[in-house]
Amino acid sequence: MTSRRSSKKSQSNSTPAKTSDAEQEENQLFPIVGMGASAGGLEAFAELLSHLPTDTGMAFVLVQHLSPNQKSLLSEILSRTTQMPVTEVENGMSVEPNHVYVIPPNTTMTISQGVLKLIPREKVFGLSKTVDAFFISLAQERGSKAIGVVLSGGDADGTRGVEEIKGAGGITFAQSEKSAKVNSMPNTAVASGHVDFILTPEAIAEELAKISRHPYVSHRSVSKLTEPLPEGEDVLLVIFNLLRTAKGVDFNHYKQTTLKRRILRRMILYKLERLEDYLRYLQDNPAEVSALYQDVLIAVTSFFRDPEAFEALKSKVFPVIAKDRTPESPIRIWVSGCSTGEEAYSIAICLLEYLTDSGINPPIQIFATDINEVAIEKARIGIYKPSEVADVSPERLQRFFIQVESGYQIGKPVRELCVFARQNLIADPPFSKLDLITCRNVLIYLGAAVQKKLLPIFHYGLKLTGFLMLGTSETVGEFSDLFSLVDRKYKIYARKVASTQLGIALPMSNHPVETANPQPPVSEDDWNDLEMQKAADKIVLSKYAPAGVIVNNNLVILQFRGQTAPYLQPSPGRASFNLLKMAKEDLRLELRTAIHQAKKREIPVRKEGLQIRENDRVRQVKIDVIPFKPIAAAESYFLVLFEDTSPSLPPASEIAGDRNLSARRRNPTADQQEIIQLKQELATTKEYLQSIIEEQQATNQDLRAANEEILSSNEELQSTNEELETAKEEIQATNEELNTINDELQRRNLETTQVSNDLQNLLSSINIPILMLGGDLRIRRFTPLAALIFNLISTDVGRPLSDINHNLNLPDLEQQILEVINTLNLKTQEVRDQDGYWYDLRIRPYRTIDNKIDGAVVVLVDINALKRSAEQVRASRDYAEAIVDTVRESLVVLNLDLRVITANQSFYETFQVTPTETEQRLIFEIGNGQWNIPQLRSLLEDILQNNAQFQDLEVEHNFEQIGQKTMRLNGRKMPQTDDIPMILLVIEDITRRKQLEAERTQLLTQEQSARAAAETANRAKDEFLSIVSHELRNPLNSLLGWANLLRKQQLDEARTKQAIESIHRSAKAQAQLIADLLDISRVSSGRFRLNVQSIELAPIIEAAIKVVSISAETKNIQIESRMEPATKRMLGDPIRLQQVIWNLLSNAIKFTPVGGRIEVTLEYFDLQAQIQVSDTGQGINADFLPYLFERFRQADGARTRSNPGLGLGLSIVRHLVELHGGTVDAQSQGEGQGATFTIRLPLQTNLQEISLPSTEEAVVSIEEPEVLLDTILSLEGVRVLIVDDETDIRELFTTVLEAYGGEVTAVTSASEALSTLMANPGGYDVLLSDIGMPEEDGFMLIGQVRMLSPELGGRIPAAALTAYAGDVEQTEVLAAGFQMHIAKPVEPDRLVFIVASLAGRIRNT
Repeated sequence: MTSRRSSKKSQSNSTPAKTSDAEQEENQLFPIVGMGASAGGLEAFAELLSHLPTDTGMAFVLVQHLSPNQKSLLSEILSRTTQMPVTEVENGMSVEPNHVYVIPPNTTMTISQGVLKLIPREKVFGLSKTVDAFFISLAQERGSKAIGVVLSGGDADGTRGVEEIKGAGGITFAQSEKSAKVNSMPNTAVASGHVDFILTPEAIAEELAKISRHPYVSHRSVSKLTEPLPEGEDVLLVIFNLLRTAKGVDFNHYKQTTLKRRILRRMILYKLERLEDYLRYLQDNPAEVSALYQDVLIAVTSFFRDPEAFEALKSKVFPVIAKDRTPESPIRIWVSGCSTGEEAYSIAICLLEYLTDSGINPPIQIFATDINEVAIEKARIGIYKPSEVADVSPERLQRFFIQVESGYQIGKPVRELCVFARQNLIADPPFSKLDLITCRNVLIYLGAAVQKKLLPIFHYGLKLTGFLMLGTSETVGEFSDLFSLVDRKYKIYARKVASTQLGIALPMSNHPVETANPQPPVSEDDWNDLEMQKAADKIVLSKYAPAGVIVNNNLVILQFRGQTAPYLQPSPGRASFNLLKMAKEDLRLELRTAIHQAKKREIPVRKEGLQIRENDRVRQVKIDVIPFKPIAAAESYFLVLFEDTSPSLPPASEIAGDRNLSARRRNPTADQQEIIQLKQELATTKEYLQSIIEEQQATNQDLRAANEEILSSNEELQSTNEELETAKEEIQATNEELNTINDELQRRNLETTQVSNDLQNLLSSINIPILMLGGDLRIRRFTPLAALIFNLISTDVGRPLSDINHNLNLPDLEQQILEVINTLNLKTQEVRDQDGYWYDLRIRPYRTIDNKIDGAVVVLVDINALKRSAEQVRASRDYAEAIVDTVRESLVVLNLDLRVITANQSFYETFQVTPTETEQRLIFEIGNGQWNIPQLRSLLEDILQNNAQFQDLEVEHNFEQIGQKTMRLNGRKMPQTDDIPMILLVIEDITRRKQLEAERTQLLTQEQSARAAAETANRAKDEFLSIVSHELRNPLNSLLGWANLLRKQQLDEARTKQAIESIHRSAKAQAQLIADLLDISRVSSGRFRLNVQSIELAPIIEAAIKVVSISAETKNIQIESRMEPATKRMLGDPIRLQQVIWNLLSNAIKFTPVGGRIEVTLEYFDLQAQIQVSDTGQGINADFLPYLFERFRQADGARTRSNPGLGLGLSIVRHLVELHGGTVDAQSQGEGQGATFTIRLPLQTNLQEISLPSTEEAVVSIEEPEVLLDTILSLEGVRVLIVDDETDIRELFTTVLEAYGGEVTAVTSASEALSTLMANPGGYDVLLSDIGMPEEDGFMLIGQVRMLSPELGGRIPAAALTAYAGDVEQTEVLAAGFQMHIAKPVEPDRLVFIVASLAGRIRNT
């Protein structure tokens, strides 16, 4: 009925509100123009864009066939031709109006919800349908706002896309043939019949600009289609009646939304803005009516659309309808709305596949109908373009299609199954006794009322076991009592037995009529009113209208109206609807006469006063016979009405008896009535006799005419008989010829049998696998070896090759065979089977005697042994080459002409040459003659002449690429290969080896020198350790000796005082030694840090002089100082600088004899300060001056030296001065001449002033300033907690502090100290703790203390008294929570000062 096939799933039975919303949403979308091109497309794109305005409100998407392996410059080139933004598409990019988008290479692009999407490009049968893919998605996305343009190109891409766009209501363009550089693409699109405009690119641009200004496009709103004409008629109805008049199709029953969209599309094509203008255009141009008709019925379909639906048919429908079939009961299928036949053929192919697989072969009848005659004609031919069969698998193409010049044609066996005919579902009768009806995506375009009429018709047309298949968006609606659901997804229904008799009433036929009077559209509500009116008419007719029947010319009753039982009754015997047989006997004569008169005169005929006798009653009856002829009916019909005219009368016999018995009493009026009745019966009889006479005369005339025809036929039969006699003679002659031909055929048959036997024996004897295939790839013949490789048996002859699982590792064997059949080119390649056996595969076309191609011959030649040998040779060669290439030495093979045959990789890499620069060239010419070495030339010539060899020839040469190298050469003659003598030259680069040997000799010399220096240093270290031992033991001896005397003997006061003084001096000396050792340790480890601040040098020097003044006075040495009065400041560590001056002064006092003199000067020169310490002492030997500031070095290192010390002081001095950025040096005129030490310090340094936590670290001196004790107020009431694991230290500290009035508690461990603190909250003022203690050290103790609350002593002032005296330990102690870090030993006065400081008992001065 309709060709409308939508590739996307449509909504059926949508409510008007939803349709309106969908239209409104679509109208808000701006148009998108898709342009597709291939070869020559760049020029077409550029010309089109250059003539386009920039404000069309459209978006332009360009799809060009591009090289997949190269970057596209299309967007860059096209951006020069238009002012619109040109962008290369990225995945997920939204489309905007007045923009140009270009597809990137190697992608397929689609559009969905206004967003462009990219996927990697795929090929379908070797073709990339990128234009079709985008056009199809554009049609689904934009519908009537989609515009497709096909430009220059060399294939059929885009044709299917423009069909989809036009099917969705869009507009299509194609470039004209003359303007296209390559015209295949636009010509193919034009040939499809779906292109609206065929123009040049410039004209296409102009037309697009005009379309963009159309109100339907520019305002993005649809004009109202129901706007009335000035005359008051409905324009849309007039258009429908024009279509009905021209094509016989009433579109009033179609859904109005689709029709309006199609009409608007045609208005855009002709630039018409008002519906009235388009109506006038239709009236003035009859061709446009046909164009609009085709546009409304545009076919959009494809093969095997929704493949799963066809699989559902195979699994759920075909097994049922094919069951228990006989040759007399064909499978009958009706495909309604078949369009151009793709669906009908798809069903036929699927059914054939199923029947073949099932092994049954019943007859098949497929009726395919559509209202579009153009589509039906194409379906009958069955020829489709390659793009239209893109969804058909290669196997089906090969089996069911035949390739023709313009594409593919459905094979004749399939075409013969399908009968195509034009049919209007709304008006024409259906097919019957059907097994399957498919009506996919047809009902969605029809109104609800028509759908309700069609479904009972489908039910009527199906067998009891029949099936109905609808589109995925369609259902049976309220007719669930007629159909049961079989497949919900693909809408397959099975027929149910109707509980009541169906009233199937087809609408009036819509064949062409003479006038085009408008009829109101039948909406769903209007149709319900008509049904109501019809029901009311039935009630009125049943109660008040006379009973009657409708009969045809043969007096067969077609329809009963009202209660006809009083006038008609079934006749005995065979059932018949003949009116005269069913009419009661009293009416038959009058009925025959009346119908005869009505038929002859073609006017209504009435018969009155007829009597019907029933038992003892007589009824008066009136008969009316009305002839009529329905519109478009071929014959006339008669409406026969029966009506009683008076009450029932007694029977006529009784009236006659009464007349005889009581004549006198008879009423004269009754006699008159009887006379009138008799006259009427007589007149009727006369009329009947007259009609009989007329019929008899007509019959006689017919008989005479028939007699004449019989006589004529007799003459013709006599003539025919003579012809038959002649034909008999000809047949006899032909029979003799056939006998001769039969003999010839028998002889040929014998020859053919002989040839077949010979061929069979030949194939059996050939030890080569050979397989012969037909054009459909079915097996014809094969050799025994081919049977093993292809797993064949004798019964496989005639089977498709695709059914066979062969042993070759060649998945595309069938494709290659088809390619040979199609191209006629021989194919050869090496293949392996699953066991790894090698064959040479050769595929040749199978040629018949008349040089026609009818299949292919597949030959396999056994090359396994050859292949294995070649692999072994190749493996051996690769093995040898791998060994040669991995050898570190350079290898060169020369021929007798001393030309290089080959060389290994090491040679090329070592000498930086390439094989092209080396091979086939003289060895002496390589690298600009770098191997032209006379000695090498002589040795090589000697090998050629005397078959000698040379080894370990060392050549030192300056090579061009790699510089000066030393090479070791070995050469000899190689065993002959192919009778060609060769020389092998081995070159080893020993430059590195020579260098290593030289370096080894140098290192050996250095090692000997270093060993001597180490031995010297070791001796110095031994001397230093001896001195350290001596210097440490001397004070210990004094300490231990005097301590024992004090412990064991009662010494007098003088001796006791002497002992104490000696012990004190020894302890001080030992402390100084330890301090020096710590300083030198810091120097060695690089951990010496300065407390830098802004200072003046003069006070520091004076303080140092004050410290050593007592020692100088002891030796009567005079110290003189001379310092400039300038108060210049510098950055430095005052304590360390004082240490430096004190060290120099102590050394000067130590080495200056009694009564000597020491001079200290301070001078400033530009940016530095100079300090000099000069003495009149014993001086320094000139040989020792260079080593004066080294560690562990002393001028007098002998055991007989008179001055004690470790030899570290001057080393520490140099390090401290250098830390300040200065220098120190010494001068002496020699022994006995004194010495002068000069210190130079920069006034501006890079040192940064820092503030480090201050710790009272004693400057080692002989005397301690007593000013510390003068500042102490008192320790009375100060509570001190001492923690130390050494008993002597605890007792010493306790004794010292109690002597000054302090209250001391001493504990041995951290846990005990913590318990004491917690047991006496707020009971202590100062905490003194050792660091190194067993189990828990001082760090753990202070950490736990600081975690206590202030009430429990968490903030008690604390000092760490420890023998760990390094800078690192000091930093760790302060960070742990101690306020002070005091290095042991601690003198009593300093201990008292520390406690007083922590307790806040220091007097402010």
